[in-house]
Amino acid sequence: MDTTNDTIEEMSFTHNQIFKVNFDGVTLIKITVVFLMTAFFIYINCIMLFALWSKPIFHEKPRYILFAHMLLNDSILLCVTSVMYALSLALLNIARAICSLLVLISSCTFQNAPLTLAMMSIERFVAICFPLRHSSIITKKSTSIGLAVIWCLSSLDIVIDLIYVLMSDFGSPAKTIFCTREKIIIAEWQVMKAEVFNVLYFVTVTIIIILTYISIMVTARSVSTNKESAKKAQRTVLLHLIQLGLCLASFLYGIIERILALMTVGSTSLFIDLRYLNFLIVLILPRCLSPLIYGLRDDAVRPLFRYYFCYSSKKIKPAVNVH
Repeated sequence: MDTTNDTIEEMSFTHNQIFKVNFDGVTLIKITVVFLMTAFFIYINCIMLFALWSKPIFHEKPRYILFAHMLLNDSILLCVTSVMYALSLALLNIARAICSLLVLISSCTFQNAPLTLAMMSIERFVAICFPLRHSSIITKKSTSIGLAVIWCLSSLDIVIDLIYVLMSDFGSPAKTIFCTREKIIIAEWQVMKAEVFNVLYFVTVTIIIILTYISIMVTARSVSTNKESAKKAQRTVLLHLIQLGLCLASFLYGIIERILALMTVGSTSLFIDLRYLNFLIVLILPRCLSPLIYGLRDDAVRPLFRYYFCYSSKKIKPAVNVH
């Protein structure tokens, strides 16, 4: 067991944490920037969620239910990821049980993003290509079932790891450890399994989004009426594809970190700075773009967002026109 664990630790640069970061003023500034950036976008997401909650019509529309799920999911991921990064930057240990919970939440919400994008694309595909059957196929109930399936699929990988660790060499739940995902990797097959899950998810989601985009594009060119709605759906699915690319960049975080380590051999301080930028740009920034990409371009949500973001008792609450 120990030999296997040592092998896996050598495979994981993050797990080794071979560069000690001094908790000085610069480190404090880095942590502050992460938390301020995260807090700001969580605040934006919360305003968007409140805008969706404020109008009952949004509760019944699957498109907005999926959007609300994306906002909530990204907010949770931003919060947990920032906490774990701050702990790693400060080299603080926490209880093994708490670490397992943080890893479970971050892994599930991380995997949820591309799966939710696929479901949003399918919803637009049905709305444009099968408009007469949309209300019977994409219902509030079917959307809830779809979200439940997404959570089951996204948790499958990490739950297998947690069960295996619990049965093998979990140790005391109260024991303090340095918290990373790699702490629950104690066998080589777990690394291979995680890679298979990642490839499977992204290949499947990419195929779904590309096929729905092509189908909507063909429909937009062939229909004689409602062309504007079809073209708008086409642009929305294209944005899903762009967002998927940003999610894919997040999966390359570890690879990029290893490349940075090879490029900065002999310069520890430079690597630490580049690693920090890698975290902000590759992991945090893509999750901050959801409200900008989707919410602010939606004609029904945008007026409500402006109303609540720049709230004034003298302003009249805008009406909502959902198509």
